[in-house]
Amino acid sequence: MIETFKHIQSTLEETPHLLRLGRLFSETVLIDVDGNEYYLTFEKGHILSVIEGPSRKTPWRFALRTDAEALGKLWQARPEPGFHDVFGLVKIGRGRIDGDILSLVKNLRFFKEVLTLARATRELAA
Repeated sequence: MIETFKHIQSTLEETPHLLRLGRLFSETVLIDVDGNEYYLTFEKGHILSVIEGPSRKTPWRFALRTDAEALGKLWQARPEPGFHDVFGLVKIGRGRIDGDILSLVKNLRFFKEVLTLARATRELAA
């Protein structure tokens, strides 16, 4: 899982339109996958670090909690209905969002597109 987040980090650096979208986003986000925590620290749209948790000392703005199977389906080249974005996961009961929802909503397009950067390698293989 950590390798996928590192891939997202490197792919984001090569995606100018996303860097432009995220230029005002500087937060730490918690991604909880089956109880395993990953902290993505963003600074002006760039992912500065991806740290594997758990950590009670790392503050985060909002969290996406889901399971590995659901995240894998989100990252498919053509995800099934309900697995197309983070709110789809919440709607079908496979995800939960905690924390500052306003921060997520203000940066929703950026965050959703960053999470789907893992689809790029899968689309090439499809």
